[in-house]
Amino acid sequence: METERVESELFPKLVETLEELEKEKKYVDIQVCPKCKSPLVRRVGSMMGDMSGHMGLTPPKFECPQCGWRERRVLKATNRKTSVKDAEITAEALSLMHDKENKE
Repeated sequence: METERVESELFPKLVETLEELEKEKKYVDIQVCPKCKSPLVRRVGSMMGDMSGHMGLTPPKFECPQCGWRERRVLKATNRKTSVKDAEITAEALSLMHDKENKE
């Protein structure tokens, strides 16, 4: 199954802002939508269908108002230095995600 990749028009501005903050030695993590890369991702409230996440039984659910994506997995854009271990974990997670998509 082939998934359509759409990139938010806000993504280039996010990258530019992260680079400017890094020059000022300010480091941040920003949640972004895994589907469209929009930084406008927000947590779904308990009244909107995520009672188990609100109670701490499962990870919280997030949603993207730009593309409609809604799930418990969220990406983080960061300007922090990445260690080799972080890169290995990211590569393994991406591999698992692609394996799952290919099975569907």
